[in-house]
Amino acid sequence: MGTKRKPPLEAYRRKRDFGRAPERAGEAHGAAGPPIFVVQKHAARSLHYDFRLEVDGVLKSWAVPKGPSADPKDKRLAVMVEDHALGYADFEGVIPAGQYGGGTVLVWDRGTYRNLLAEREPPLSMREALERGRVEVWLEGHKLRGGYALVRFRPRENHWLLIKTDDPEASAQRDPVRDEPRSVLSGRTLEEIAARRE
Repeated sequence: MGTKRKPPLEAYRRKRDFGRAPERAGEAHGAAGPPIFVVQKHAARSLHYDFRLEVDGVLKSWAVPKGPSADPKDKRLAVMVEDHALGYADFEGVIPAGQYGGGTVLVWDRGTYRNLLAEREPPLSMREALERGRVEVWLEGHKLRGGYALVRFRPRENHWLLIKTDDPEASAQRDPVRDEPRSVLSGRTLEEIAARRE
């Protein structure tokens, strides 16, 4: 007998008061077409980037303190957090102080992705790759493109590394975190969203 799986989004809902927070509770459901990825810039207790991949109807999520890099030499810490609802991929706004994740959120990048491990022998699903602790994807985003790997190195602490693969989209000179701070949805900065300016 295997271990019983928790209902999707249980931890996500338990940590939030949807009567106060502007984000939606959301349901686990699949989207038509290729799976999506989203990176949200999040000014909470500390500024970080939330890297999210659609897997089995939810957004598997990692907090990346320094944000994604375009340089394969950079190994960015990525701490796996609870799954988020697919509807959260479009969320921009201010989560009230005192609520879980309180702070300003913008959609820094988004697009679709391919599971590169499904194209190899033996093929692995995203669920299998996550369980084994190594995910390889090809991103088609506005700011992030090409291959990225997530590699688990501290299982008990859910610590992973986010690494750009060495491919034609890699660049040691390009710094999207520094040079491209605005939302791909609204064109706004964190400060403009916090001030509720359109």
